[in-house]
Amino acid sequence: RVGRFQPSFFKEKQFPMLLLEQILNGLLVGTYYTLLALGLSIIFSLGGVVNLAHGAFYAVGAYLIVFLSELIGFPVAFVVTPILVGMIGIIVETFFLRRLYTKDPILTLLFTFGLAMSAEQVLRLSFGASGIPFSIPDFLSGQLHLGSFIYSYYRLAILAVTTVSIGGLWLLFNKTSFGLIMRAGVADSEMVRAMGISIKPILSLVCAIGVGLAAVAGSMSASLTGVQPAMGNDIVTAAFVICVLGGLGSFWGVVFAGLLVGVLKGVTALYIPPAAEGSIYALMVLVLIFRPRGMFGIRFDRLE
Repeated sequence: RVGRFQPSFFKEKQFPMLLLEQILNGLLVGTYYTLLALGLSIIFSLGGVVNLAHGAFYAVGAYLIVFLSELIGFPVAFVVTPILVGMIGIIVETFFLRRLYTKDPILTLLFTFGLAMSAEQVLRLSFGASGIPFSIPDFLSGQLHLGSFIYSYYRLAILAVTTVSIGGLWLLFNKTSFGLIMRAGVADSEMVRAMGISIKPILSLVCAIGVGLAAVAGSMSASLTGVQPAMGNDIVTAAFVICVLGGLGSFWGVVFAGLLVGVLKGVTALYIPPAAEGSIYALMVLVLIFRPRGMFGIRFDRLE
């Protein structure tokens, strides 16, 4: 009789830990979403560019971390990868996007879409169409044990890196002269130009930071999700959803929406696995019905 009730007893004991693990896994996915969405948001806020190639930079970051780790080791490669991708972003902004700022916005959409397709094909030709395995670095391969709760050091490191990245980005935008000029440019770029401040280098640096964040996300996810040419296609769609949910131009709105979407997806996967992917789009529809500006965006009087 006692043995008959043991399985349900253990299920009741293990379920809170399982739920906690899913929430932490959701936060982990939310970190990728948040970094990607922040990059999208800042590029759009200052340059007015909807960067459809953002997922391609995410994939390039993942491939670079695999390639560079064999040459210089994972820690150094993790630092170098977003810098290299950021430099690519500066080149793209300087020679291509800068010519399109004053043109029809559809041209930037077409250009970034074409850039995304071209980057994916270059990755296919260079590394093959099949995925590339990438193992977790040895110094982060252990697990944290707290009673019956087990969580890998690598996942904890990802959460820590994301926290530092978000905090550093906020300090850059709010406590430095660069951030002051950038926020002024977002509010009124003509006024900034009238004061004799060139907005062009600011646009280039913002683009570098935005795509660099995508590269950080790609570097962190490479060991967990695998590396393949089309890996940025699905995740960039989620990043756009997060920008809409949080409200374009709202820093903390995007952060909150990214983590919320990650946790929602993780918890839904526990209870209703087939609905995990669709839950984020259902949340977007629900939020837009009541708040067309997003959760923390500016108010649109003609819509509300």
